[in-house]
Order: sequence, then structure tokens, then C-alpha cells
Amino acid sequence: MQRDYYIGLMSGTSLDGIDAGLYDFTKQKAQVVDFYYQAYPAEIKEKIQSISNGSPLSLTQYGELDTQLGEFYAQACLSLLKQNNTEATTIKAIGSHGQTLYHSPNTALPFSLQIGDPNIICQRTGITTVADFRRKDIAAGGQGAPLVPAFHRALFSNPDKNNVIVNIGGIANITILPKDASKPVVGFDTGPGNTLMNHWISQQQNKAYDHNGSWAITGKTRQRLLSQLKSDAYFSQTIPKSTGTEYFSEQWLKQNLSTQTQYKPEDVQRTLCQLTAESIAEAILLNAPETDNIFICGGGIYNKTLMSCLGDNLEKPLLSTETLGVPPDQVEAMAFAWLAKQTLEGMAGNLPEATGASSPVILGAIYQA
Repeated sequence: MQRDYYIGLMSGTSLDGIDAGLYDFTKQKAQVVDFYYQAYPAEIKEKIQSISNGSPLSLTQYGELDTQLGEFYAQACLSLLKQNNTEATTIKAIGSHGQTLYHSPNTALPFSLQIGDPNIICQRTGITTVADFRRKDIAAGGQGAPLVPAFHRALFSNPDKNNVIVNIGGIANITILPKDASKPVVGFDTGPGNTLMNHWISQQQNKAYDHNGSWAITGKTRQRLLSQLKSDAYFSQTIPKSTGTEYFSEQWLKQNLSTQTQYKPEDVQRTLCQLTAESIAEAILLNAPETDNIFICGGGIYNKTLMSCLGDNLEKPLLSTETLGVPPDQVEAMAFAWLAKQTLEGMAGNLPEATGASSPVILGAIYQA
């Protein structure tokens, strides 16, 4: 029997590198076959971080980065295939999210921009590639995000349990999966995940992230600062809603800290950790008070201090998506493999309840091998 193999490529808001996963959707099941991670070279990471912090980008720089990322993503796919001793001809398609440079769904002329040239991915690998998933939803009046709730519904819904999926990347998002199939699935970005904590530890200690939350745990939550951070209008905005690192940015952090110079650096880190935990918890308590199970995925699951803060605010056990059969660092890569499958089969990939689109639409553009 021919296997229904797809590759998912995910480069998220944490700006660390590319997740490349090989997945088997034979008979509509979703199984992990293999996984490959490649960190961004320092040069690429610095470029993306600079752009995300508001630095201008010339057309030449934009075009070169688009090409550079396309080559990088293609190489990740080839490395994944080599690692698994799998021929490219056995893969139905690659679903490539691309690297978000800017997400702006609420302006007069809304857009969301992801780069990493899919023409190059397709040409280098010889595999049909599906990319540019967000703009069709925006064209239909949606936010273009979050797109993973449709995948969460397909894979993680339970007729006996009200489940919530929490993804903590640079930005955090939740998907609410009612056990009653007649009720709508709700999904939205809750606010910052790891991005502000990463910015702060980078400034203070020249580290990419707070390993295990070991720095945050040495500090104290400063309630006055926390209240100021939580007063941002995004947190009280009605759903559907989405955001990005271009909003919760290094500049946003600097502005909020400009009058708060009396705090120790470790206290700021702990407060940023608390901000992420409380904004996620409050979103769940407000929108899904009857939750039975909370499943966590994304890099934030490895921050022990963050998980402890989140658990304290929810007073419920936090489970890894590993218990549902998908490792927490592969959920989004698998989601974009699944979205590529949906596109090739002519099926919608968005959930209007989550994105605000006027209707379900087939997402993405197909680059035929």
C-alpha cells in the first residue's frame, strides 16, 4: 500500500530555526515518521530579528533573504529524507509555513507576509510544495491566523472531554475543542509566549532564551509592572484576534520599561514569565471555563518556571501533546503538512470561527513538481 507521506516545515515566531517533519496520513490517521531540526545560521537569525525589531529592509535585502530561506528550507527537507532513507518520489507534498516577517491583519489594507521561496523548495527537492497559507483567509475577511485550530479539531477532539490545546512559541495561542461537536471550535492568539522573555535575557545576558526558566525563578513578580503590561489593549480585545512579534516586540518592551527602572533584571524576567502565564490562563478561564484537559505544545513547555506559573493560575494538570501522540515540538510542523494535504485534496484549511473569515476556504498556493 502506498503511504500518504507529507513533509511539514515550520519556522515560528521564536526565530530559532526550521522544524521539518515527515508524517504519514494514510487512512486519515496522523503518525510521526521522522523529524529534523536545523537552527538558523547566525547571519539569517540576526537578519530576521533585526526586521522583527523594526529595522528597514530594502527590496534587494528582501529578495536575497527570500532566496536564502528557500535554499535553507529545501536543504532541511533533503536532510530529513536522507536521515530517514526515504525517496523524494514517495512524498505527496511539502507544506511550508515560511518565516513571518510581518503580520498586519487589522489595518486598512490587511496583510501577512511569510518568506522562504517555495519555488526553490520545489525545484531543489523535486516535491510539490504548498505555501502562502495565510493570505487566502485574509482575502476572505479573516485574520489569517491562527490556522492550526482546524488541524487541532481533526486530530485532538474528544467526544467525552472538553480539551484545550495551548501552543507557546514566540506568541502563544489556544484552541478550545468542545466535546459537543455542535459547538464551535474557538482559537486565537492570547499574546506573548516566549518572545518578550527572549528579548530581555538577550539584552541582559546575551542568551537566546531562559533555559528551563532558571533565571526567571530567581526573581520576583512585580505586580505594578505586571498590571501595566496587562493593561495593553490587545489582552481585552474581543476574539477572533491574532498578533505577532512585530507587536509584542523589543520596542514594546522598552516602552513599558522606560518608567520602571527600579526593578532588578531577574524581577523583570519573572514578571514577563507571569505575563505569559496569566494571559494564557485568563483566556482559558474566560472562554473555556468547563475545560477538562489542557494540552501544551511549543517551546514554552520546556520552561519549567513558566509551566509552574501557568499551572498555579489554572489549578489543573498540564499535559503534553505527547500524550496524544504528537511531540510538543512537532505539532505545528504536522499541522502544515496536514494543511498541504487539505489543499491538494481541495478541502478548506481554515476555521472561520477562529480567524474571522467569512467562509471556509482552500488555503495556499501549489508549486507543482
